[in-house]
Amino acid sequence: MLGPIKRLLERNAFAIAIFLTLFITFISLVSLTGMPRIKLDNSDKIGHSFAYFMLSFSWFFALKKRFNNNLIITLLISYGIIIEVLQEVLTTHRQGDFSDVLANSIGVILAYLFYQFIDIKHFS
Repeated sequence: MLGPIKRLLERNAFAIAIFLTLFITFISLVSLTGMPRIKLDNSDKIGHSFAYFMLSFSWFFALKKRFNNNLIITLLISYGIIIEVLQEVLTTHRQGDFSDVLANSIGVILAYLFYQFIDIKHFS
C-alpha cells in the first residue's frame, strides 16, 4: 500500500516543493480579509513556523543529496526574509515583521533537524 504512495511522492517531489513555494508566496502577499482566523496567542507565529517547516521539508526531500543542505537552509531563510520585505514594500494590507522572519527561520531549522533525524533510507 505504501509503495505506490512513496513512488507518487518521489515522482512529484519537485512539483510539490514548487507548489508550496508559490502557495506561500501567494498567501503572504494577497489580502486575506474575510478569511476565518484563529485567535490564539502566537498562533500567527506557529502558522509561520509550520508553513516554513512544510516548505523546507518538501525542498529537502525534493533536492536530497543534490545540493548542500546549508545552501538550501540559506536560500529558504533568505526567501522568508524577501517575503517579509515584499510585504512591507508591495502591499498596503501587510507589514514586514522581524518576529515573522524568526518564526519562518525556526520552521526551516526544525525541518532540517527532522529531515536529519528520520531514516532517509525509507525515502530513497
